[in-house]
Amino acid sequence: MTTRLARPDRPARLARLAHLVGLLCGGLFAGFLVAVLVLENSLRSYEASVYTQVRQVELDGLDKLAAATLLPAAAATALLVVLAFRARARTRWFALAALALMAVVLVVTVSVNLPVNGDQLDWSVRTPPADWADARDRWQLAHALRTALAVAAFALLATARVLRSPSAPGGPSAVRRGAAPSRATM
Repeated sequence: MTTRLARPDRPARLARLAHLVGLLCGGLFAGFLVAVLVLENSLRSYEASVYTQVRQVELDGLDKLAAATLLPAAAATALLVVLAFRARARTRWFALAALALMAVVLVVTVSVNLPVNGDQLDWSVRTPPADWADARDRWQLAHALRTALAVAAFALLATARVLRSPSAPGGPSAVRRGAAPSRATM
């Protein structure tokens, strides 16, 4: 008699898919923010007109990339949180913490970064405003905060994935045909 893995139930499959989407989009978002952080740090030694021109080039499409990665990551993580709490999964607190961090990233983005972005789109490359450095510093500080939070959210999701991996005790490989799946595997 051979033992085969039991087909996971629908909520478990949905949780795995949500986790995958959260990891993929959250990782892309965090990586994107790190790259922008490096670029912005490099721009600190340049004059106002160079900074303004580079920022306006950045703003041409990077906001779309941010939305295309953060929003699906947050939605997938929210679904993962709901499913993990319903199943009383041991990783539910990691998912909830990741979602909370993503929410703070969104709040910082909407309250600080997006308004500065809107202002910078109207700046003249030849004659940036006198307070351009203050706006730059405010944007970069908020960006550094959201970058750290996004990386931490990704790390929490990755940790939750490792803790529920097939090799972990109670993971999916422990489920055999005829045995009820463990709720801790989500």
